[in-house]
Amino acid sequence: MVTLSMAHAKKLKVIRQAEGMTQSEFAEALGIGLGTIKNYESGIKGVGALILDKVTNHPRFTKYTLWLMTGNIAPESGQVDPALSPDGHVSTSRSQKLQEAG
Repeated sequence: MVTLSMAHAKKLKVIRQAEGMTQSEFAEALGIGLGTIKNYESGIKGVGALILDKVTNHPRFTKYTLWLMTGNIAPESGQVDPALSPDGHVSTSRSQKLQEAG
């Protein structure tokens, strides 16, 4: 199985945190084992294509697909950065810093 960049693991953690989810809740929502989440968040394993497929096709997380895969956003198309997600739980200070930088 091909493993993708560790950057994806960091991005998935940001998505999980933006949604206000625990590792257990995230694993359950995606239908994967908690150990899998813990492994990629701790850097033990990279994120495989199966996990990315589950995230990008999950109704709750599709809004992050473009950012997850390319680092880009397209708010006009509903593709957002977790820090700027209208229903995410990331602090305002981070959102403001991102807006000021852009």
